[in-house]
Amino acid sequence: MSDASLPYRHGIHEAMGVLSGQWVTAVLASLTARPMTYSKLLADINNTEERLGWVTHERPLRQKVLTDTLHRMQRDGLVVKIERPSRFGSTWYQLTPMGRSLLRALLPLAKWAEDHRTDLAEARAAHQAAQEARS
Repeated sequence: MSDASLPYRHGIHEAMGVLSGQWVTAVLASLTARPMTYSKLLADINNTEERLGWVTHERPLRQKVLTDTLHRMQRDGLVVKIERPSRFGSTWYQLTPMGRSLLRALLPLAKWAEDHRTDLAEARAAHQAAQEARS
């Protein structure tokens, strides 16, 4: 391996670390249009997943998992928490400029996955069949 590939590999590793956790992209996508309260964000993510038929997740997002995800995303500078004074104590979340830029950076990756969806499914099916044939 050449030294020139080290920054590339390090960058990919860093990006994958930021994206770790199965709900990070759902939070990014939900906060794209506007800031949301915690309860609206939770409902929006679960409603979207339900509408899509639970394609990307097997079960609804739970409050503890959303809280942990938001804390990690705040730590990484992707999301900010905004306390708005009100009678009921309202907390909002919104994407930072860095969070928006990450979302834009993910578009080519999403396009690649869409372009290769059939190829990926065929490769996985062939691999599974080969594994079963060996058993």
